[in-house]
Amino acid sequence: MSARAVGVVYRKELIDSLRDRRTVVSMIVVPLLVMPLLTIGMGFLSLTLVGLAMKESPKVMILGGQDSPQVVADLKRLPDLQVVPEQPDYAEEISNKQIRAAVEIPPGFEARLASGEPSTVTIYMYQGELKSGFGADHLQRFFRELRDRTIREHLEARQLPQSLARPFEINERNVAAPEKVGGALLGGMVPYFVILLCLTGAMYPAMDLTAGEKERGTIETILCSPVSRTDLVLGKFLMVLTASIATAVLAILAMAGSFAVGKKMLAGVMSGAVNSALQITITGKAMVSIFFVVLPMAVFFSAALLALSVFAKSFKEAQSYISPLMILVVMPAIAALLPGVELNSALALVPVLNTSLVSKEIITGTYHWDFIALIFLSSSVYAVLALAIAVKLFQSEDVLFRT
Repeated sequence: MSARAVGVVYRKELIDSLRDRRTVVSMIVVPLLVMPLLTIGMGFLSLTLVGLAMKESPKVMILGGQDSPQVVADLKRLPDLQVVPEQPDYAEEISNKQIRAAVEIPPGFEARLASGEPSTVTIYMYQGELKSGFGADHLQRFFRELRDRTIREHLEARQLPQSLARPFEINERNVAAPEKVGGALLGGMVPYFVILLCLTGAMYPAMDLTAGEKERGTIETILCSPVSRTDLVLGKFLMVLTASIATAVLAILAMAGSFAVGKKMLAGVMSGAVNSALQITITGKAMVSIFFVVLPMAVFFSAALLALSVFAKSFKEAQSYISPLMILVVMPAIAALLPGVELNSALALVPVLNTSLVSKEIITGTYHWDFIALIFLSSSVYAVLALAIAVKLFQSEDVLFRT
């Protein structure tokens, strides 16, 4: 192997690839646009949709309540609800989003409240539907306040302290750092998109430098040059790896910048999980660490894509070979997002999944150095094997000139 020959091939392929619009778009434009759109753009879109849903006065239906006129009247006077006439097909109307929720008031409800007898109010809703959830929340808030008021009145009538209704309070305190909370909520999405862009960044250069050469009829000319097959494939491999690494680096930088800008723009607008998610901060140490664990995976992707593409007779055929690879990469990356999937010694040996899990831990500020070393080592082994296969295929005349 000649380092000089590999460098000549690499420079040649790099110049040619930078002239290709598809390569530039997948390597530079996509990561710089996708990350801000996913973080800031989707954040604003979600806030807008939730805000519109919160401003809407949901339509609800009251079932029964003929002998509880005061409760029904109080419900109808709520400014944030629209009460519609009772219909027997209320469940179908909720499912069809014609109304958002329905509340069933049991017979003798007001009389039972006055006498202190227990009763049950049932709220019907569309589970998982945002506006239906808001409608059910309004109804729940009304009946919780009614229950508390009734308890206070009964205690006052018997001259008992109101503290009997709530003899003690329960407080929850978070002991985890804000960045850990945010990382636990959305940290899994960061490595998912980095891994996906790392693959897509290498995809077009790999296909163009192999199947594209065959389709254009220039592969024979390149093979006639005074460069060994090994030097030739290594030069092409370095070009594909450059595209993959450049895409991953730009994705990490764009994501870090997007989170920083997004926190300033969205802070204070929402509370709860959204505010916790906004605590995600990708530090310089985390960026370097993520790049360190993604690097062997980028080598693996580049070599695997090169091997698949050189086996194809045309650019279109290469795309058909690589499409299943996308599924194989996406599935373990998504598995890292599932609750309960945590990094261990066994999962540290699973390609893609191991990188996604350890990157998620790094974003939360947790560094399992033993797992990081194991993942880097195993990923490097997979990368070397994939590169050896690519070199072997380039040395086969049957593969290069198959028809």
